[in-house]
Amino acid sequence: MSLTDGKHAIINAVKGRRSVRRFLPTAVPDEVVMEIIEVASRAPSGQNMQPWLIHFVTGDVRDSLCREVTAAAAAGERSDDYPYFPQEIREPYLSRRRKVGFDLFNIYGIARDDLEGRKGALLRNFEFFGAPVGLFFVMERDWGLGAWLDIGNVMTNVMTVARAFGLETCPQQAWAEYAPPVRKVLGIPDHQVIVSGMALGHADYPARENQLVTERAAPEEFVIRHR
Repeated sequence: MSLTDGKHAIINAVKGRRSVRRFLPTAVPDEVVMEIIEVASRAPSGQNMQPWLIHFVTGDVRDSLCREVTAAAAAGERSDDYPYFPQEIREPYLSRRRKVGFDLFNIYGIARDDLEGRKGALLRNFEFFGAPVGLFFVMERDWGLGAWLDIGNVMTNVMTVARAFGLETCPQQAWAEYAPPVRKVLGIPDHQVIVSGMALGHADYPARENQLVTERAAPEEFVIRHR
């Protein structure tokens, strides 16, 4: 592969990534998932301490996890493992959040005042959107803020490297909002924090929910240039 070809492959892998919300039931071989994780683990971390643990979930355990967490979510038994957002979300972040939500519900054909329809769509998170593989990114709870950067690095690598195998992903922090049943099924102790889940599989590309391409702010809006 030429330098130019490599450049385009990397750019396409990053720019073409999206959060897939409907997957095909096609199985993904364990060795493929493990190779993705092995490559992704080249992510940088503070003093190379690699503070991550990754739970790889398929089969009966996946199905049991989906049932337990869906039941908890449907019953409103939310129990966040950590605060993800600030208590008050300011602009421009609030508008960005609202837009992606409204755009997705429009694709689903769910009206803004259809609370049951919106709830049903959100519960699909806990089916991994049909993906046969679930990943959970976990670390020791007493790590400092730097370890959260490290976890983000390895997650980004997984999402990017998966595309080299013809697979897609959806990062799902929503699983951390129902930590107790996740801990119960996967045997995750309280001294470890559940940072995020992730769906992994073959995308159902024609599905309407996979037509959403989220907007990004132009670099001029967030780059502060110093000369």
